[in-house]
Amino acid sequence: MPLSPKLPEKKDPLVSLARYSEIGFIIPGAVLAGFFLGKLLDYWLHTKWLYLIGLLFGAVVGFTQMIRMAMGASKDE
Repeated sequence: MPLSPKLPEKKDPLVSLARYSEIGFIIPGAVLAGFFLGKLLDYWLHTKWLYLIGLLFGAVVGFTQMIRMAMGASKDE
């Protein structure tokens, strides 16, 4: 029995829109999460500077995740 060639699947434009809009929310979400975790650590450890480390860590994580998502999206297309 011969194998039939795979037909290219039609991509739903709403799926693409959701994927690319998610990339726009990754960075602010990660930065805010890092900021609030840093503020929580500041409160818990009685310091005044850990929120800056949390802010920077959130930015790095956000950009890293955005790059990973963009690379994955470009592979799918």
